[in-house]
This record gives sequence, structure tokens and C-alpha cells, in this order.
Amino acid sequence: MFVSDWMTKRVFTVSPDDSITDAVKLMREKCIRHVPVLKDEKLKGIISDRDIKEFTPSKATTLDVYELHYLLAKTKVKEVMKSKVVTTEPDVPVEEAAMIMYDQGVGCLPVMEQGRIAGIISDRDIYRALVDITGVRHGGNRVYLVIEDRPGSIKEVADIIRKYGFRMQSILTSYERVREGYRKVVIRIKGEGDFKGFKKELQGRYKDAAITCRNIVEDVAMMLNRKTR
Repeated sequence: MFVSDWMTKRVFTVSPDDSITDAVKLMREKCIRHVPVLKDEKLKGIISDRDIKEFTPSKATTLDVYELHYLLAKTKVKEVMKSKVVTTEPDVPVEEAAMIMYDQGVGCLPVMEQGRIAGIISDRDIYRALVDITGVRHGGNRVYLVIEDRPGSIKEVADIIRKYGFRMQSILTSYERVREGYRKVVIRIKGEGDFKGFKKELQGRYKDAAITCRNIVEDVAMMLNRKTR
């Protein structure tokens, strides 16, 4: 899975000499929060809704609404944009792009190819990738384990899954907040196997085993329905 698989290829841009009003209008019309700034097809910066909010005077300002609109119309994008832009490339693994965004504290990365902007990947695209990679929309059972971090430990779990007639849909691991020499594993499984036997053996071999059987998509739909009532 690479950035090219998840990036938005249709990129809306502004120029450094456009007004802040132009940038705000574009963001509202296209429902976007980050806009690359281009001049002669070269990336010069990026402007976000946060940048504009930070630039806009607070409610305590003495400016009236007309003066505020005048200020935004007269202010150019280049006066508010960030000139130092963190970028990525299409062939970068999507998880590395996510790490860059997290470490740099940015909400998006312009995707550059041969000096030109080829797309943009945002935190929303990362969420979409996570949902797809985990296979959560396809249902199944979620298995959580803490296992030894050694060769063959994943295979042992996979053998148990196969033994009871299930198949692995996705697998994620983490070394955060776990004792040394171990790792957390989250596996989504599907199939019409022997669930009771599978659960009994797994919990007998792994004391931290937790297995949930639920339809996440239906749960989310029910939750949203309750909120709209």
C-alpha cells in the first residue's frame, strides 16, 4: 500500500498573490482544509483553514464585519501561507506518510513527482486507508493477543485460526505499552468455523486473548441513528 493508492489526485490550488478571501471561498466550495500554493506550477507553500483562523482577528477585535472582510480581501495568500512544506512521493508506503504527518504535526502532505505536484494525502485519507487495511467494513471477528516476539509466533496463531476453519483477513502489530520481548497483535478473521473451540484454545494458550464478534458497520449505523433522533 503506497501513497499513490490513497492520495487525492485532483488537487485544488491557489497562487501566492491570491487573496485570503479567494482561499476561503475555495475551501468552502470544495470542502477541503489544506490548499497548496503554486506559482508557475512550482510548489511555493501551503495554506490551511487553521492558518487563516490564526491570522483572523479574535472576537475581541474592534474591527466590524465590513473591515474584517476588507482585511481578508486585501491580504495575500503569501502573507499567511507556510513556506516550509513537508512533502512526500507517490511510491512512499502509506504508513511512512502517516508517521511523517504525525511526527511533523501536519494534516496533509503534498505528493511530489519530478518536481510537480501529483496529488495530496491528508489525515482523512490516512483514516480511509486504516479502515480499508484492517478490513473492518467487511465484518468478521477481532482477535487481540499479546504474544512473544520471536520467529514463528505469528505462525502458531495462524495455525490455530486455520485449524478451526477460519482465515485471516488482516493483521496489525504494536510494540507500544507491552513488556519487553512481547508484542500486541490484532487479527481480523472470517469464516464459518468452530468459534467456541477456537476461542477456548486461544484463551487457554494466551492469557491476554480477547475476541470480539460484532458487526462494526451495523454498530456505527445504529449509533448514528440514535444521535439523529
